[in-house]
Amino acid sequence: MSTTFRISESASRRLAERAAREGTSSIALLSRLIREGFDQLDHPGIVFRGPITDRRAALAAGPDVWEVVARLEELDGPFERRIAVLSQQSDLHSRKIELAVAYARDHGSEIVERIVRNREAAEEIRRGVWASSTSPGVCSRPV
Repeated sequence: MSTTFRISESASRRLAERAAREGTSSIALLSRLIREGFDQLDHPGIVFRGPITDRRAALAAGPDVWEVVARLEELDGPFERRIAVLSQQSDLHSRKIELAVAYARDHGSEIVERIVRNREAAEEIRRGVWASSTSPGVCSRPV
């Protein structure tokens, strides 16, 4: 779908300058800003971090959403109990945890993909550390 918008000259200039700094087009930047803006309207307290190639939803002044969800998955018990435990362990208010969960419900594949990527990266690091720890001249016990 194609839509035409008129924006002020100052907004157009700022958009073009920012797009140039980020190495993208004005249209791509505007599209990202609209998507993120709607997500922030739908989920007050969610912000977006990271470079243009790797944007992540996060709690304002808190961890990334995927981190909250991944930690909840690691805990045992009923959902409400896991929220209470995570709140105690992390000093995150339960409402912030619930906000992260609500965002994750609306963006499940995005959050699952990031959790999987993180677990794979952690596993690669563990394999690398194990391999290097058994190499000649290096301590033979795992780190």
